[in-house]
Amino acid sequence: MAHEPQNGGSPGESGVQPATPAVGARDGYMAPANRPPRRLYAALDLGTNNCRLLVAKPEGASFRVVDAFSRIVRLGEGLGQTGRLSDAAMDRAVEALKVCRGKLQDRQVARARLIATEACRAAENGAEFITRVKDETGLALEIVDRQTEAHLAAQGCVPLADPRARGVILFDIGGGSSELVWLLPRGPGKSGGPPTADILGWISLPVGVVTLAERHDGKRVTRESFALMVDEVAEMVACFTHREAIRGQLEHLHMLGTSGTVTTLAGVHLGLPKYDRRRVDGAWLAAGEVDTILDQLLDMTYEQRIGHPCIGAERADLVLAGCAILEGMRRHFPCERLRVADRGLREGILVGLMRADGVWRRPFYRPHDGDRR
Repeated sequence: MAHEPQNGGSPGESGVQPATPAVGARDGYMAPANRPPRRLYAALDLGTNNCRLLVAKPEGASFRVVDAFSRIVRLGEGLGQTGRLSDAAMDRAVEALKVCRGKLQDRQVARARLIATEACRAAENGAEFITRVKDETGLALEIVDRQTEAHLAAQGCVPLADPRARGVILFDIGGGSSELVWLLPRGPGKSGGPPTADILGWISLPVGVVTLAERHDGKRVTRESFALMVDEVAEMVACFTHREAIRGQLEHLHMLGTSGTVTTLAGVHLGLPKYDRRRVDGAWLAAGEVDTILDQLLDMTYEQRIGHPCIGAERADLVLAGCAILEGMRRHFPCERLRVADRGLREGILVGLMRADGVWRRPFYRPHDGDRR
């Protein structure tokens, strides 16, 4: 891939459920009737904290991102207390989605899948919000279940799995839920393209950085309150039915994390003057290095976290809640190595769409003249 500026079992050869039909005229996004011969794909992920879009075209055995958008909207703000999406949060999300709609139109995207996750799943007015989005933007969001979310994250991140490892513990720390997936990486599969993996087991934890930070005051975290958050998460992880099987193989496994939490940890560890995806995506952290970074973050005040170039005001009240979720997982699975992924659901969606179209069954994808930029 290149860039420009509940418990469950195995879903099969690709490591994910088959992609649902692409969003089209009848269900929310209409590809232009007179689109040029290039074929662009899009993936949108509206989560509890972020609204993110990728637009990409197939290239070689992977794809190249030609446009992207990301905005923190905090759709799930206050959801844990009220059970509903607030008017202000919905307004923020709709404004971000209007930007996404414009990009889809400008790029003349041929195939797209637009998903919403935990905030819309959990909210009493989640379906009402989806209707509002359709009315105001023309976009039809698909509320996916937790199993689909875990499978898409796996499909998006598996290219970063160490092929020498006997398995990978993938985790995706979200705003309202967090997924743990036990993967067995494989080759590109029958349809070619990026590597695939078998999912040996998974669990979705009903906790994310927004919900945990709201319960424990993410702005003013002490070592004592941090320990309480870790205990809360560790108790949830203890319910993972595959926990003991994984623990018996830890020396042959590594962790693979996708979230703002782990990318922040990597940025802090690398001492970046500003966040740089090229240096963070694929970075390795040893267990001792993770411990050191956590100590550094716990020693910072809220104001110091705001001032850090890899944290900032938008994540300063969430990053320690995310670290507590990671620590709750590491308590059960103390792997020596952790690989950082600045990729996830959107990349998984793109791979699923392209694989379903048979892009990689051809000997080599050669762009149409209209693809060249």
